[in-house]
Amino acid sequence: MQENETPYCPECADGPEPVETPQLDRRDFIRVAGGAAGLLAVGSLPAVARAAGEAAKPAAKPAKPAEALVRELHASLSDEQKKQVVLPWDAGVKDGRGRPLRLGMYNGAIQNKKIGDVYTKPQQELIERILKAISSGEDGYRRISRNGTFDGSGSLRGCGATLFGEPGDGRKYSWVFAGHHLTVRCDGNSEEGAAFGGPMYYGHSPNGYDPRNIFNFQTRSVLSVFDALSEAQRKKAVVGGTPGEQAPSVRLRPAKEAKPGISIHELTKDQRELVEVVMRDLLSPYRKEDADEVLDILKATGGMDKVHLAFYEDMKMNDKEHWHFWRLEGPGFVWNYRVLPHVHCYVNISSRVNA
Repeated sequence: MQENETPYCPECADGPEPVETPQLDRRDFIRVAGGAAGLLAVGSLPAVARAAGEAAKPAAKPAKPAEALVRELHASLSDEQKKQVVLPWDAGVKDGRGRPLRLGMYNGAIQNKKIGDVYTKPQQELIERILKAISSGEDGYRRISRNGTFDGSGSLRGCGATLFGEPGDGRKYSWVFAGHHLTVRCDGNSEEGAAFGGPMYYGHSPNGYDPRNIFNFQTRSVLSVFDALSEAQRKKAVVGGTPGEQAPSVRLRPAKEAKPGISIHELTKDQRELVEVVMRDLLSPYRKEDADEVLDILKATGGMDKVHLAFYEDMKMNDKEHWHFWRLEGPGFVWNYRVLPHVHCYVNISSRVNA
């Protein structure tokens, strides 16, 4: 795994990187986990998705699925707009990398075509509805949008949205939304075996240990697991250096290749229940369909027993916080979370894993 000696954010330091082709305290956590015993068993994984999908109150009137809204958006585009924000499914493939533009995580090429410059106001409202439809209601949207600020983007108008392919029966497409510290997708399951339509990226500018960070609840959730580990378990869980960021950090290793950290299989029942809370918190901002797909892939690739949890202690960093990264990794599953100097999270979940 490639390692970066110093955490770096091209979006914050130099502007968006051009895309290469391709709140609960610890006692509350224990109480919640204690009421959800056994959910980490392979056969019970969908319960995590149900909990994630129920994170927000249901709307009074059923909303259209995101996929239907994407088709509506595409139908509303003028020919001139299509030239700017509709690209072929395989757009941007480069020899040697083979990664199409739609799968980039730092999607600068998409961000540079600002929604406020390309789309009409009704279309902007439709884009917001799509984002809400792939979120777990208003609370999920609040987190994805960073309280409506979209972090450094300032607003939805400062982000970008591009459609690869054309939505329709039997056609592959991927609607990709990208802003500062954010890349999410809606693809109608066009990307074979991939959750969230491909590698996902999210983050927030405040320090990950700071309550102002909107994903601080996820950091606190995983720290509750570390607090519950024995000294012997901590020796296995703690890894030196950093796991790296961007594409190299979330490559899916062959199923038989060793993973960093401690195996969930080695944890006690109570500790496994805390990991269930972490999984629920990670999936909580997203719609139930996506959470279900994540857990289906986990089950197909061996279940939670095959997942490892690692905490990275970077001794080169001069601060008082121990963990600069933490990571959940198994066959077909990587959730790579940078806490400092601010949150970057890279996610890659796919059933297409080499033996």
